Amino acid sequence: MLFEHISVLTPEGIVPDRCVAIRGPRIASITAAAPEGSWPERYDGRGKLLLPGFVNAHSHTPMTLMRGYGENLALSRWLNKRIFPFEALLTPEDIYWATLLGIAEMVRYGITSTSDMYFRLDAVARAFAEAGAKVNLSNGTTCFDGTPYAQLASTAETHAAVRDWQGAQDGRIRVDVSLHGEYTSDEATARAVAEDAARLGCRVQVHMSETKQEHEACKGRHGGRTPARYLADCGLFEMPAIAAHCVWAQDEDFALLAEKGVTVATCPKSNLKLASGVLPLAAARKHGVRVALGTDSVASNNNLNMMEELRMFLLVQKGFSGDATLLTPAEAMACATRVGALAQGRDDCGWIVPGARADLCVLDVSAPAMQPVHDLLNNVAYSASGSDIVLTMCDGRVLYRDGQYPTMDIARVVYETEVSRKRITGAL
Repeated sequence: MLFEHISVLTPEGIVPDRCVAIRGPRIASITAAAPEGSWPERYDGRGKLLLPGFVNAHSHTPMTLMRGYGENLALSRWLNKRIFPFEALLTPEDIYWATLLGIAEMVRYGITSTSDMYFRLDAVARAFAEAGAKVNLSNGTTCFDGTPYAQLASTAETHAAVRDWQGAQDGRIRVDVSLHGEYTSDEATARAVAEDAARLGCRVQVHMSETKQEHEACKGRHGGRTPARYLADCGLFEMPAIAAHCVWAQDEDFALLAEKGVTVATCPKSNLKLASGVLPLAAARKHGVRVALGTDSVASNNNLNMMEELRMFLLVQKGFSGDATLLTPAEAMACATRVGALAQGRDDCGWIVPGARADLCVLDVSAPAMQPVHDLLNNVAYSASGSDIVLTMCDGRVLYRDGQYPTMDIARVVYETEVSRKRITGAL
């Protein structure tokens, strides 16, 4: 495909009226005039902006089945009274169809890659492989009864996924090792997860300091150590890691995360909805911690609209910090794209440069709400809607375009997830 006469968000800023050539899975060139050669399609980009595909740094994609199911509850009651009982009834096929539904929503909103934490990894991987999107999948290890790590079902699942899926689909599918969190496991499990990640050469995903209760209870259990300190002492941050939330992390925690090279995945809408709080971004940035943007699941969000998440991130950080200069649209966009890609170990993704993977989305910027244009990126951050995205491409393959999903039978996906919902809610 050749994108013609299109504005492009490059690392240097937005450049108008460019030709972007896609050959195979990569961006071949970005030029002022159309390059020579034949093109199966020339895409008229007038009135449109080409953005890097969004990277969802923290999600639980199959939880689309639980959208709106557990409302107006604090996190602990939400998990124990609504989510865990529902999840106990999920089959691999339920998870497969629910994952496809989540992918459809993500590509509709320009997300091309996600860091995902769930179970039945084979079903999740199969859905991403068929849909053509990218994923760093992981099984959030929990242990409540002292079962040795080697005997946990999640361990066997992770090892099977590494064997069967690591690097599959030309690298689109990757497998991480995951500890669900400090409060859902014991120290032996946390240390075993860290050792397994190092042995397998895998990246790490973990929930951390999401609520005040979690953060303070950890200090009570572990001699005053915060979740960050405890997890670091267990060796969990010796491999590249994403720590989701970090709402209640302290100044010394961010210093530690920076030292270990941990990326924080902030999920503003989910944290607000569950009344967990707001990431102290100023403290994170003071220590040089990388911050990526995630949606969390639709059970606590309730959508995967990254444009909405981006705007919420900007507004919440400014409002809660009292500093209108804390975060710029360009910085927020980097959190939603390049920073997330690097956190996934995808060095050739998350930006629009020649040679990078063609993970892209096209935003229609011609609507009245986007006019006039003093600074187009400001308009994108504060005025655009997720519905303004008209095309999403991953590795040069179109996954969404003008209401159509070329890689999915969306009608069947919706039908099958409704069948699953009715069966499970009928049994609860």
